[in-house]
Amino acid sequence: MNGNIIPITQAGLDKLQAELDELVNQKRPQLVERLTLARSMGDLSENSDYQSAKEDLTFVDGRSAELEELIKNSKVIQPQISDKVDFGNSVKVKLDGQQVVFQIVGEWEANPAEKKISHSSPLGQALLGKKVGDKVEVTAPAGKIVYTIVGIE
Repeated sequence: MNGNIIPITQAGLDKLQAELDELVNQKRPQLVERLTLARSMGDLSENSDYQSAKEDLTFVDGRSAELEELIKNSKVIQPQISDKVDFGNSVKVKLDGQQVVFQIVGEWEANPAEKKISHSSPLGQALLGKKVGDKVEVTAPAGKIVYTIVGIE
């Protein structure tokens, strides 16, 4: 990573720290044990369990390093109570007569299935700084979509 500050919510940081803890304290020791057992089986060139454990350990070590760097460069941004949409806020919007709530989060914790959208996504950028009653227009593959902000929390 380039050392830039990565904005994140407290919940997002907690989730990353929990993942790192699980990798370092549970998965890695299990993989080391599996690797040691597989190594004791003899010929490593034809030992598929050894190769698999080695690959899994490489993945866990890489993901752990990535998470450590991410956590080191993260800055928790507390949602501000305001009449304008800001990072960390939940925003209730009206779309085609239905209301949907999105939370504005950092890129690393964005998850559209959970209605968590990145502050740098087209919708996130369109919503930031807007007030209740404002309409925002976002270009999507299906065309232009107009959202009306009905609440900010």
